[in-house]
Amino acid sequence: MPATETEPLLSPELLSRLERLELVSRKVFRGRMKGERRSRRKGQSVEFADFRHYVAGDDLRLIDWNLYARLDQLFLKLFLEEEDLHFFALVDASESMNFGDPTKLRVAKQLAAALGYVGLCRADRVSVSVLGPEGRRAPILRGRSGLWKMLAYLESVQSGHNVSLYDGIKDFSLRNAGTGVAVLMTDLMDKQGYEAAIRMLIGRRMDVFVMHILSPEELDPPLRGDRKLIDAEDRDESEITINAYVLQKYKDTVQSFIAGAKQFCSQRSVVYIPVRTDTPVETIVTRYLRERGVVR
Repeated sequence: MPATETEPLLSPELLSRLERLELVSRKVFRGRMKGERRSRRKGQSVEFADFRHYVAGDDLRLIDWNLYARLDQLFLKLFLEEEDLHFFALVDASESMNFGDPTKLRVAKQLAAALGYVGLCRADRVSVSVLGPEGRRAPILRGRSGLWKMLAYLESVQSGHNVSLYDGIKDFSLRNAGTGVAVLMTDLMDKQGYEAAIRMLIGRRMDVFVMHILSPEELDPPLRGDRKLIDAEDRDESEITINAYVLQKYKDTVQSFIAGAKQFCSQRSVVYIPVRTDTPVETIVTRYLRERGVVR
């Protein structure tokens, strides 16, 4: 097993940097408990936000009587409300993710752990789970003390959960009634397609991000000559002779697949984030995810 597969998912240095970040939501969600983030909704707190005209039925305790004395009009004081966010990290653990060095699954687990810790540091509700039956034992966590439970769960996740993306998202949706930010970490390699699964998350009114994880060997295979290709998930076999022409056709197909996924997501207000497994996780989180509005 490569050394990277046995090292901690998050280094102490990265943990320190993650504590200064915050998850971002492009939508307004009503939190269940008070948290550390400022809501775009107006509520009751100690920090003043704005005024608005009084409307019959409003709470009389919020009327600014000093302003009434000066203007002879009724205005309500509005305050910034702090709320929590529900963050879902959904990890594809199918056998195709067990490829590369580090494996795509390893990188997905590191990213899930990193984003989960950012949420825990801000008192958000965090659910990090694998797609499939193993996701049913994933804990819902809050607070920094939940880090160790989250890491223990992710460390226990192994590849081989060969459920389709659609079935995995459907199982997740049946188990989780809430809304929030959902980050799907996957290679999108599913013979049934990925479109229906992503549509289901959109239908749940989630703020959806797709992290498309691929290894350098998948983008530019170091293969030549006669080969027998075996599907990692259903064991389908195909014999092929790899020459310069075939390799170029393969690269064109991969780039078309990536462009199609990006366009599909863009047309549905889903943030598409390409991830190469040879990119350090620290760089992905602190630079790329900031640029794409996942964290700030």
